[in-house]
Amino acid sequence: MIPVSRPYVTADDVDAVAGVLRDGFVSGDAPIVGEFERAFAYAVRRKHGIAVANGSVALDLALHALDLEEGDEVVIPSFTIASCLFAVLRTKARPIFADVDPRTWNLSIETLRPVITSRTRALIAVHTYGLPIDLNPVLELCRDRDITIIEDAAESHTVTYNGAVCGSFGLASTFSFYANKAITCGEGGIIVTDDDSLAVRLRRLRNLSFLPPPGPRFVHEEIGWNVRMSALQAALGKSQLTRMDQVTDEKRRIGLRYHELLSEHPELVMQPPTTTYSENKYWVVGVLLPDWCDARAIAAALRERGVDTRPFFYPLHRQPLLVKYSLDRQPALPVSEQLGSHGLYLPSFVGISDEDVVHSAQQLCAVVARS
Repeated sequence: MIPVSRPYVTADDVDAVAGVLRDGFVSGDAPIVGEFERAFAYAVRRKHGIAVANGSVALDLALHALDLEEGDEVVIPSFTIASCLFAVLRTKARPIFADVDPRTWNLSIETLRPVITSRTRALIAVHTYGLPIDLNPVLELCRDRDITIIEDAAESHTVTYNGAVCGSFGLASTFSFYANKAITCGEGGIIVTDDDSLAVRLRRLRNLSFLPPPGPRFVHEEIGWNVRMSALQAALGKSQLTRMDQVTDEKRRIGLRYHELLSEHPELVMQPPTTTYSENKYWVVGVLLPDWCDARAIAAALRERGVDTRPFFYPLHRQPLLVKYSLDRQPALPVSEQLGSHGLYLPSFVGISDEDVVHSAQQLCAVVARS
């Protein structure tokens, strides 16, 4: 079976983690955590990095720190991971769902404008599958309306927008270091920001909201989380960071190879490899199937032929849990719905052979032709 993803771990990574174990300082207070935070923040041109247990809780903390009130609205694209929705639902604010562009699969200024109201306080700007949002018009609109941008760059390590690295926009940006990301800590995430006071508060929030010295140790002024990154995770992340560009360049090469192999089949739609503002780094290689295909049946047939796949995100505005929040009466968002029902992504891990890429593409075309 050709897997969808496989972490790229080297002997240097193993040595880095073993070194922390030998030192015996493995908690989130270990010096290696701060070293990783500073190195990653520097890599994405930010002043501060606050490492946490995973990318989802990074969004939780970033949204919590906005002190959202009843009646506030936070816009999120419907086509993205459920972590964005959960982060909003854990605040007092209301999630507002925006559709995405049919070409880039990202939120755009055209899909954003119709859902902005006088109550919009924040936007989670998600860069999808390694291709960024066209940010300039979004930044201008949010600046004019005093809307805070939280940038979700979990899928966009080393991706740039007009030459500026993703993760350097908005009040704060979040990254994930899950096993299938360009940098992995197994689990793990980080919030990066240039705001000094926000960084101080986020560091408190991730550590049970302990007061900084000289405050008393077990006195708390607000609810906090216990979501620090461990020294073992940080050691792995710091080691992997040295190869981040190499990994994402290889992911782009794999994505371009799939694009070459599948471009002769117009019924199979992919994100563009290049836009006027960016290059796609193909965190995953996604393919939108024809309307007549049953994505689950296609995935099952591919698995029988030795090719593993994963479905696209199920649209957030159609999630069953919304009924519990009286949010289930949502308007149709046709692009997100089509992507959620007809999308698969293909094996594209660093180290995959060209033969396996060719085989995966050929089997997809053959299965679609027979459907």
